[in-house]
Amino acid sequence: MSILRKLNSLPVLWILLAIPALLMIRGYWVGDIIAMDMLHPTGELSARFMIIALMTTPFSVIFGKRPWVDWFMKRRRSFGLAAFGYAVLHLIFYIIDMEALKPILAEFWAPGIWTGWAALFLFVPLAITSNNASMRRLKQGWKRLQRLVYIAAILTLAHWLLIHDGVGGALAHFIPLALLEIARFAIIFRKRNDDVKQHETLRTE
Repeated sequence: MSILRKLNSLPVLWILLAIPALLMIRGYWVGDIIAMDMLHPTGELSARFMIIALMTTPFSVIFGKRPWVDWFMKRRRSFGLAAFGYAVLHLIFYIIDMEALKPILAEFWAPGIWTGWAALFLFVPLAITSNNASMRRLKQGWKRLQRLVYIAAILTLAHWLLIHDGVGGALAHFIPLALLEIARFAIIFRKRNDDVKQHETLRTE
C-alpha cells in the first residue's frame, strides 16, 4: 500500500506532467526538432491541462463526493500549474522561432496572436496565487481572482481557432468542457429553485 500511495503522490504526478516538456526540450537541444514544430504540441498540452483543471468543479457538482472526483479536486492546482508551465514553454519556442523582437511586434495585434498573449497574461496572477498562503491572504478575493481562468479559457480557444485552419481539434477539446459547465449551472439553478420553493412552502404553512 505504501508503494501505491507514493505512486499516487503529488511529486509523482508533477514528474509525469513534466515528462513531455523534458522530452521536447531535449529534442530541441540535440537538434532533432526545431522550435516551430513545438508550438502546437506545447499549446495543445497547455490547453488540455487547463481544461482538466476546469473540469474538476463541474465534476464535483454533477457527481458529488466520489473518490475519483476527490482525486481530481486535490490535484486541480497541479494541472493548472502544468497548463501555465506549458504556456510559458509555448511562448519560449515562439520567441525562438521568431528570432527577433521586430517580427514579434509586427504581428502582435493579429487576432490569433494577441489572444494568446492575453491568455498568458491572465495565467500569470493565477499561477502566482495558486498556493495556500495566497488563499489565506486573499480570502474571498482569491476565488474572484481564480475566475479569470474562464476568460483565459475563452481567449485560449480563440487563439487556437484563429491560428489553425481547422476547428475540429479545438472544438474536440473545448466542447466537453462547455457541456459540463452547462450541466453544472443547470444543476445549480435547479437546486436554487427548489430551495426557493421549499422556503416559500415553509412560509405559507
